[in-house]
Amino acid sequence: MDTLWPALEKILLQVQNPSQYIGGEWNTVVKDHSQIPVKIALAFPDTYHIGMSHLGLQILYGIVNAREDALAERVFAPWLDMESVMRREGIPLFSLETHTPVKNFDVVGFSVQQELCYTNILNMLSLAGIPLLSEKRGETDPLIIAGGPGAFAPEPLADFIDLFIIGDGEEKIVSFINELQNIKKETPGLNRKEIIKRLVTAIPGLYAPVFYHVSYHPDGAISEIKPTEPDIPASIPKALVQELDKAFYPVKPVVPFAEVVHNRISLEIMRGCPHACRFCESGVIKSPIRYRSVAELVRLAEESYRNTGYDEISLLSLSSGDYPWLDELMLRLNARFKMKKVGLSLPSLRIDERLKNLPGVLNAVRKSGLTLAPEAGRAFLRKIINKDIEDENLFASVRSAYQQGWRLIKLYFMLGLPRETDEDIEAIAQMLQKISFLGKEITGHPGNVNVTISPFVPKPHTPFQWAAMDSIEMIKSKQSLLRRLVKSRQVRLKFHQPERSMLEGVFARGDRRLGRALLAAHQAGCKFDSWDEVFDFNKWLKVFKECGIDPAFYLRARDVNEILPWDHIGGGISKENLLKDRAEALAVEIIV
Repeated sequence: MDTLWPALEKILLQVQNPSQYIGGEWNTVVKDHSQIPVKIALAFPDTYHIGMSHLGLQILYGIVNAREDALAERVFAPWLDMESVMRREGIPLFSLETHTPVKNFDVVGFSVQQELCYTNILNMLSLAGIPLLSEKRGETDPLIIAGGPGAFAPEPLADFIDLFIIGDGEEKIVSFINELQNIKKETPGLNRKEIIKRLVTAIPGLYAPVFYHVSYHPDGAISEIKPTEPDIPASIPKALVQELDKAFYPVKPVVPFAEVVHNRISLEIMRGCPHACRFCESGVIKSPIRYRSVAELVRLAEESYRNTGYDEISLLSLSSGDYPWLDELMLRLNARFKMKKVGLSLPSLRIDERLKNLPGVLNAVRKSGLTLAPEAGRAFLRKIINKDIEDENLFASVRSAYQQGWRLIKLYFMLGLPRETDEDIEAIAQMLQKISFLGKEITGHPGNVNVTISPFVPKPHTPFQWAAMDSIEMIKSKQSLLRRLVKSRQVRLKFHQPERSMLEGVFARGDRRLGRALLAAHQAGCKFDSWDEVFDFNKWLKVFKECGIDPAFYLRARDVNEILPWDHIGGGISKENLLKDRAEALAVEIIV
């Protein structure tokens, strides 16, 4: 086995947090490469600190390593200090389990969770010694595949990724390995392009950009996206796990040595969301709604606890409060784990009549902070985005939380939503003041309120995919207005950087012509664009100018008849239904 460990041992004391590079954590799986026909490097294009908290990575790791004929090893983006030493010493990107060079694997699979990781994908390929452009790779280079939310709008990465897996990866990774095995046994002489074609034609839900041609109108809009060969599908369906109770869940997740964002058992209780908020891409791409049963969740929690010893269980979903048997689940988990000092946590909860009537649920949850997402300050705007929650339910939920012992309320809002006015921003300020005041009313002290304010990014596969995104100047103006209006010291505002959100919008709504900008940005040193201490917007402005790309072209409103860069990718909801939903949003009457 070609291991880089001797070279790594010599440099680890030169970098921060060396434990994130050594592997050997609890529940890792190590196999002999010489005995395994299919070897996959699961690549997360961010740090170990971020990637080891991602449930999807643990799921794929468990599925692949459960097979005798395949192995999966993890690889993360090394931090700046480690990358510098690696490049200086000539050490290529390596896997954690066996410290094998990534270029020696058969497949490198990237988990694309968000647009600001794109430059990290290129940087990791560069560190691995793998040609960045698909067309430049040879027969000995690994296949580069990608999945996750980013695969639903894949065109900006089309020049660099050989294959995208669209939708739930649990089933497709099994089919992918099986077909790769068949290819090796039956037709070992196939060249790289022939292998990719065989995979695409044999497995629905795979997208290979090399087999599609995109043409453009004189104004830059897309005129056609079509397959270049007759047996390539014109559109790619979304892969779905039909029954969540039967889906693989990693009851023996790798337990990290180093500190990570979420050191806990992540229990996915449901997939999908019943509310169809018009801004939410996740609700679309994770549809339809599927539930795990209470009995199965309790069993998975108990097994995971025995295999990890974590002291917290997080109940994950897009809207955990809508899990039909939440009361029963919380009571049963609390009964099992309370004496073990294992806490329960819930992500953002839906604000509705039910939440204020769940004191038993709220009592069982660790009181680090109750997270709610009104998204907009006025009922009118919430109705437009189909988050039709009532102020009275919001305030009743907060009042109940204060009564149950919470001292911190976390809230999420967006600026720049369709049909927003200054009145909506003023309504946010008024709501925050009242929520803090409710704490004083109940406890005698103003409640602490942490607020995260994000610019609205019109995402693909949503009813708002045709909407325009606010310019940087407009976003900054709205942020300034909210700062002036919020006067309480107990209300802390955290704003997403407008420049970074603009970049997110460009690549979320972009086409494959952005590939040249990505390549130029990588060559200019752009990486870790979601990290404040690394992001350099001036580099991006220079890259766009040199590449002749106007970001405003991608942030503009789109005509409903325009071919969008992601129209050939199945999101799960038809364009006709998205247009119908959009029309309903535009028809909402102002509430006086």
